[in-house]
Amino acid sequence: MEKIEEAVARYAEDFALFDDPNDKLEYIFDLGKKHTTLPEELKNDSTFIVGCASPAWLTGECKDGRLILNGEGTSEMAKGMIMLLMDIFSNKTAKEILAFNPEDLSKMGIVELLSPVRQQSLQSFLEKVYKYAKECDS
Repeated sequence: MEKIEEAVARYAEDFALFDDPNDKLEYIFDLGKKHTTLPEELKNDSTFIVGCASPAWLTGECKDGRLILNGEGTSEMAKGMIMLLMDIFSNKTAKEILAFNPEDLSKMGIVELLSPVRQQSLQSFLEKVYKYAKECDS
């Protein structure tokens, strides 16, 4: 099973293929085309990502010590970022998530391309992931 650091390195390699920052953002939009949706009953105050630039929800379920994430975003950027981040963090152990420094996501070479509002959205998503991981770890 791929570790978080390995997934980040894989995305860093993918993003390194693009010289133009707009192409990197387009890659994120393309990831959003694989976007999943949540049943309406799971889109509520407890799953809502407060601070995200557009409405988005994230669920976390602990299964056999692993955190299973599912999410939905409404904008193209939110859809793509949710898919990217779920790929990195979902189905990992709570301990692995909690041991990972989220600042290491900057190694992918895209965080600095995000507007301040989108960087805040990323931070809000990560706070939700780490909240679920702490619950899964207890």
